[in-house]
Amino acid sequence: MKITDAKVIITCPGRNFVTLKIYTDQGIYGLGDATLNGMELAVATYLQEYCIPILIGKDPSNTEDLWHYFYRGVYWKRGSVSMTAISAIDMALWDIKGKVLGTPLYNLLGGKSRDKVLVYCHSNGTDLNDLIEKTGKDLERGFKAIRIQSGIPGISHTYGVPKDNKPYEPAGKGLPHEESWDTSKYLKYIPKVFEKVREVYGTDIHLLHDVHHRCTPVEAARLAKELEPFHLFWLEDPVSGELQEGLRIIRKQSSTPIAIGEVFNSVYDYTTLVTEQLIDYIRMPLVHGGGITHLLKVAAFASIYHVNTGFHGATDLSPVNMAAALHFDLVVNNFGIQEYMPHQEIVNEVFKVNYNFTNGYMVVDDTPGIGVDIDEKASEKFPYEKASLPVNRKTDGTMFYW
Repeated sequence: MKITDAKVIITCPGRNFVTLKIYTDQGIYGLGDATLNGMELAVATYLQEYCIPILIGKDPSNTEDLWHYFYRGVYWKRGSVSMTAISAIDMALWDIKGKVLGTPLYNLLGGKSRDKVLVYCHSNGTDLNDLIEKTGKDLERGFKAIRIQSGIPGISHTYGVPKDNKPYEPAGKGLPHEESWDTSKYLKYIPKVFEKVREVYGTDIHLLHDVHHRCTPVEAARLAKELEPFHLFWLEDPVSGELQEGLRIIRKQSSTPIAIGEVFNSVYDYTTLVTEQLIDYIRMPLVHGGGITHLLKVAAFASIYHVNTGFHGATDLSPVNMAAALHFDLVVNNFGIQEYMPHQEIVNEVFKVNYNFTNGYMVVDDTPGIGVDIDEKASEKFPYEKASLPVNRKTDGTMFYW
C-alpha cells in the first residue's frame, strides 16, 4: 500500500479547524487534526509545502519510521507548528491502519483498559452567583467533574469567562484584543469561590481549576496551599511551564495535585517534571504533542512515575482529535481524566462523530480507525476566518501571560 495524495481542508463552522486527509492506492483515506488555535494557516502551509510532497509514495503502515522522518529528518525539531503537522500526519496514518485492518483504533493501541472515559466540563461564571447556577446545571447534565472559573471583582475579561451569554471561545475575529490582569485580586478571590462551591454542592464532585500560567512559583504555592481544604482534582498550569524547576516550590508547599502542559509539544518538555514527580497529570494533547506514536511513549514514561494523563480537549481541537483522544484514553492504564467541551451544533454539519456523552463519561463506537469523517462539501460552506487569541497586560500596562 502506498500514499497517493494528501490534502489540507480548512473550514470554519463557528471556529477554524484544519484537517489533513491522506489517500492511499487502496482507496482508503485517513484523517488527522492539524488545528493550532490562532496559527492555523502556519500549520496548513507547512503541511502543504513541505510535508505532503514527502509523503507521496510512502507506505502508510510505517507509522514509527514516518514519525521519526518528520521529527529527526527536518533538523529544526519541535515547536508548535511542526509538531502539530507531525501529529496530523501520525493521526491520519493510524486512522488508515485501523480502516485497513477493520478495527477501531483502541484495538491497535493495546485494547480497552476501561469501558468509558471520565470527562470534565467547564463551569464559567461572570460572578460567584452565576457560577453557582451554572455548576448546578452542569451537575444536572450528569457531569461528575467540573472545571471552575469565575469572574474576578475588579478585573474585566477574566480568562475562561464567556461574554454575552455565549459558549466560551477565547479566539476573537481579526487581530488580538487586549485583556487586563491583577494577580493579587485573583489570589484573594479564588479560595472564596471554591469554599462556596463546596458549601453548596458538597464533596462528591471533582473540582478543577485553571490558573492559566499566571502565577509565580511562590504565588502558585500560596494558592495551592489555600485550596487544599477543598480537595481539588487538580490545579492546572499554576505557573508558566518554561521553568520546570519552579514546580519544586509548589510541590514543597502543597499536596494539591498539579496538571500542566497543554502548550507543550514533546516528551522533553516533561522530563524534569515527571522524573522528580513535580506534577500529577500531563495535559499535552495528541494534536500538538506529536500524535499517537509519541504520546504512547510519553504516557508510558509518565506511568513509571505515577503521573496520569489529562489531555487538553477544548473546542479549539476538532472532533478528529477528540475521537482519537478517547481511543487513547480507553487504552492507557494511567489515564486520569479527559477535558470535554462540546462543539457547537454547526460543527456536526462538517464532521460526523462516533462518540457520545452519558452521565459523566464519554464512549466511542467500534467504527474502524478513529471513526470520524468529514463532509468536504459542507466544509466549503464555512470558509476560513482570521481569528486570534487575546494578549494580556497587568493593570499597569506590563505585558503578561495570557
